Amino acid sequence: MDFKDYYRTLGVSKTSTDKEIKQAFRRLARKHHPDVNLGDRRSETKFKEINEAYEVIGDPDKRRKYDDLGANWRLYEQKAQTHGGPLGNQGFGSENPFSGGRWTVNTDGLNEEDPFSDFFRTFFGGSEKSTRNTRIRKTRGRDIEHSLELSLTDSFHGVTKRIGIESDGPKRTIDVRIPVGVRNGSRVRIANKGEPGRNGGPAGDLYLKTRIRRHQKFERKGQDLHAQVPISVTTAILGGEAQVPTIDGRSLRLKVSASTQPGQMLRLSGQGMPSLGKPNKRGNLYAIIEIKIPRQVSPQQQELYKALRDLENDLKND
Repeated sequence: MDFKDYYRTLGVSKTSTDKEIKQAFRRLARKHHPDVNLGDRRSETKFKEINEAYEVIGDPDKRRKYDDLGANWRLYEQKAQTHGGPLGNQGFGSENPFSGGRWTVNTDGLNEEDPFSDFFRTFFGGSEKSTRNTRIRKTRGRDIEHSLELSLTDSFHGVTKRIGIESDGPKRTIDVRIPVGVRNGSRVRIANKGEPGRNGGPAGDLYLKTRIRRHQKFERKGQDLHAQVPISVTTAILGGEAQVPTIDGRSLRLKVSASTQPGQMLRLSGQGMPSLGKPNKRGNLYAIIEIKIPRQVSPQQQELYKALRDLENDLKND
């Protein structure tokens, strides 16, 4: 059994004030808390060590007893073994620096039934209250994060996906419902589908981080959609109509004004993506005009284009 240097665990010195020790504990606890480091065993172990250290040197009376122990901890260990258990409130008289008092230990957020080291149990295990709490404490299971790839139409309609989850236990297959309107990078919470709890505690949650594949026709910007809409040269010059595809598979007629320029955007209100949590609230669809130049023209078309060119030249010379 190794001696536990609780001052070193918290990164403080023996001369540190109670305030400095408390500040160090809070800083390290925030950094290594299991809820901040999902699935990180190293951080979970560090969090237990931090809790254990603060339980001792964070309390003035316990800190004094720990300081009195000092280099003599081996002697007390041997006496504890001789008497058949941890140091308690009897059997050592005034020699026992830990006699008296009941010590409670905060084990919130820890997954194991007994979060304490052998060193702690040997010298602090005589606490009836702390022993009772660690045996019966119900612990919530850890949350799990899982990535999920979706199409843009999945995001538009919402979809049910069957996914496989692997954690510390056996692989599980579950069906999850993805709501309408999720974006690239959205986190969808599936309650009670994380790791199971301990000692009858509730299961953790499953968080799905979505990744939306690129669509062949549409580009998503927020709740709006952008689509390239090709029109002929004559439609761009004279005006007319164009067919615009929509994300739900329909085609809408769009009026094109005369002298429409390439790259010009025309808005179709309410034809974009639905909002997450508000499926009836949709963004807009922007048709980006693309002038389509024919690859082949008939002889008659060539004659007409030539006549148009000659007319343009005459107008320049006037």
